[in-house]
Amino acid sequence: MSIHWRLISLHLFFLLLPVVLVSRLFYWQVLAADNLLSLARSQQQTTTTVSAKRGEIFLSDNSYLVANQPAYNAFFVKNKSEVDLKTIAETIAPLLNSTATASLYNRLSDPNINWVTLGKKISQEQKWSLESLAWKNLSFEPDQSRFYPEASMAAHLIGFVGQDDLGKDKGVYGLEGFYQAELAGQPGILRQEHDAFSQPIIFGQFFNQEPRDGRQLKLFLDKGLQFMVEKKLASALDRYGAKSGSVAVMDPFTGAILAMASLPAYEPAKYSGFEPELFLNPVVADAFEPGSIFKIVVMAAAMNENLIKPDTICDACAGPIKVDKYFINTWDNQYRPNETMTDVIVHSDNVGMVFVGQKLGLDKFLDYFKKFGFSTPTNIDLQDEQVPPFKPDKQWTFVDLATASFGQGFLATGMQLLQATAAIANGGELVEPRVVNQIISDRQTITLPVKARQRVISQEAAQQVTGMMVAAVKDGEAKWTNVKGYQIAGKTGTAQVAVGGKYAETVTNASFIGFAPADKPKFVMLVTLKEPKTSQWASETAAPLWFSIAAGLLNHFNIVPML
Repeated sequence: MSIHWRLISLHLFFLLLPVVLVSRLFYWQVLAADNLLSLARSQQQTTTTVSAKRGEIFLSDNSYLVANQPAYNAFFVKNKSEVDLKTIAETIAPLLNSTATASLYNRLSDPNINWVTLGKKISQEQKWSLESLAWKNLSFEPDQSRFYPEASMAAHLIGFVGQDDLGKDKGVYGLEGFYQAELAGQPGILRQEHDAFSQPIIFGQFFNQEPRDGRQLKLFLDKGLQFMVEKKLASALDRYGAKSGSVAVMDPFTGAILAMASLPAYEPAKYSGFEPELFLNPVVADAFEPGSIFKIVVMAAAMNENLIKPDTICDACAGPIKVDKYFINTWDNQYRPNETMTDVIVHSDNVGMVFVGQKLGLDKFLDYFKKFGFSTPTNIDLQDEQVPPFKPDKQWTFVDLATASFGQGFLATGMQLLQATAAIANGGELVEPRVVNQIISDRQTITLPVKARQRVISQEAAQQVTGMMVAAVKDGEAKWTNVKGYQIAGKTGTAQVAVGGKYAETVTNASFIGFAPADKPKFVMLVTLKEPKTSQWASETAAPLWFSIAAGLLNHFNIVPML
């Protein structure tokens, strides 16, 4: 290359060099400034997350239903290890009550992991056992875990605390899931400058955001009532050979849940050892055909429309009634010509209920079906509430109306049925059920208000149906179970279970719903037993359980029996 071209190249180099330098400076100081600043801070600062205390849950007497206890996350630092990895796995696994020695060894042997998690939320006793090994390569991080003083009591109401995709605590099911935001609180942040040796700089930048502990929940749940309900339910499942069962007790005027139990249940402290199917609360998540307990809702709707009175005569009750091409019979094949509407409820007459349903008509039936809350959630404060599928109005037929009039052909949850019956008990208003009475923080206590949605029937109609239910308890097929000296309103329900697309003749769900005292109810209660084996009839299974619990409730409320 000639000297001339070398001089030109050199000249161009010195002309372009400032441009390149300015461009790089512009990139570093303007375009990449935020990233570089963030990188510098990450090298000069340490940020620590300080866990918030999860809110505790109290029973109505202020005793603990769910509390917290100290726990620890245990780690193993491999680059400090002076012990054989296989020996470590074989030694540590039993101390953490784990049989997965091979799994632990595989994690310890992974060359891409230096910090190995040995266990999360281990107990104080387990931490002491690990510390007794005197291994320098063990490290612990303070944490907390849930503690259940009443063991598995009210498990379906509580739910449990699991972990999200990032490994952080998260409430799942029941109250833990519904009130996750209130219970979790807000973690704190500690940010501090450090030197090249990772030591804190005394006069360096310092930021400390204190954690905000989660709020506490105080329930309406009564410990004594809950214990009694669970004990009697367990005894009934054994006595009647039922597959499962549920009991729910509510104040009909406020919607307060006083007791709620379902069996079989699970232990929230050991939830990982149970089948996930057990986590859902059957009272709010399990839909079933209600059977005859729904008859009081249809009767209340017809009463409210002034289409019938308690003494209205059924002129279609002399025999089976034909609807389209189907014949509908009574459950016991007994027919009572010219029986009254009260008799229809007392004898749980399906033919009489078809008569009432036809008086009401399909449009009004669907209107009241929705007003009583059977197409929407009850809005109870439990995460696992589900709404059964509801057929569009246009798809309903007069055959559907006939079968629905005595509680078959559609699905409902126990909570929907309890809410609807509470509306009859309290004089006609649909009230939202709720488990939590107060939300408590260090700043304030919030008492949750009663939420009455709307009036669904008149007070007169409610009183008329109540009188019919009192007669059903006094003179119906379950009268032998009645608690003497008290006026109780109730109704049995025996619903056949569909098996292979057809109703099985001897497989049923038995239920009883009612309230007491009938004139001034202190509680409304639903009892459900799935597929009892000793008898297919609710009068011989669900009703005895209901009245056994009712006797305890009446005593609890100091209701003096009438002479």
